[in-house]
Amino acid sequence: MTSVPTVLGAVESDALGMTYMHEHVFVLTADAQQNWTDEWEEEERVADAVTKLTELAAQGVQTIVDPTVVGLGRYLPRIRRVNEQVPQLNIVAATGCYTYGDVPFFFHHRGPFTGPDDPMVELFVRDLTEGNHGVVAGMLKCAIDEPGLTPGVERVMRAVGQAHQRTGAPVTVHTHPGTQTAVQVKRVLCDEEGVEPSAVVLGHSGDSIDVDHLESLAQQGFTLGMDRFGINVATTFEARADTLVQLCRRGLADRMVLSQDAACYIDWLPPEARAFLPQWHYLHLQQDVLPYLRDAGVTEEQITTMLVDVPRRVFSR
Repeated sequence: MTSVPTVLGAVESDALGMTYMHEHVFVLTADAQQNWTDEWEEEERVADAVTKLTELAAQGVQTIVDPTVVGLGRYLPRIRRVNEQVPQLNIVAATGCYTYGDVPFFFHHRGPFTGPDDPMVELFVRDLTEGNHGVVAGMLKCAIDEPGLTPGVERVMRAVGQAHQRTGAPVTVHTHPGTQTAVQVKRVLCDEEGVEPSAVVLGHSGDSIDVDHLESLAQQGFTLGMDRFGINVATTFEARADTLVQLCRRGLADRMVLSQDAACYIDWLPPEARAFLPQWHYLHLQQDVLPYLRDAGVTEEQITTMLVDVPRRVFSR
């Protein structure tokens, strides 16, 4: 067994139970929130998050991984406050940086040109070893979207790879399957920075219906994040679910994790836009997705593999 850091303290990997590998609690833009957003009321939002996460735990979900890092409004004291009111749910916090283009301005004058190493690496390693606000992170996060391997994206990805080498923490990568950015992840993060594909979850893989491409990534050792159920923008619910069914039929349940990429509150999503995501809630996977998969022939053993066994393996390195 491996000890896995969570917001409320370490747990053994065998105790993670049913795990959703990509769920946010809050996604916020601090400057906008403090200056222009009149929707945020701290006590109301915290209470709402407690209610939603309590409902999620009541469905038997024991752990969520929250990949909210710098660039997405990471603020661990608030997450800890929520988790203290839902102690039956493990929340694994991530560290890293989220960008599709340049790095946050904070790092412009704190680059590798100031010394032999990128200071980002030290910050990530500290989060994973000493912690921040009393919370030790359990996962690393970076992103590469449709713009591809911009200098900022590459810098963050390499820093994540180097932090992994020093800590062994698993990595989740926001990818854009439509442009097959996982190929760049393989080259930079794995081939050049030495991260084993088995340590990497390729987030948002379920945005693609190219089953052959996804199978090739799984065969290289990556874990596929089928984690946007309820976000029917890049594809439809049926197409997303049918892709997962096909991968299960090809014997790849042991290379996938399931989730929804939901959140209690996202400040960059205006109220009028929420109408386009009526199913974007924490309960969607249990209420709608799993029954669909079962009807299509996915077995209980395969579902347990994706929700319990594979997450445990990701954290048992």
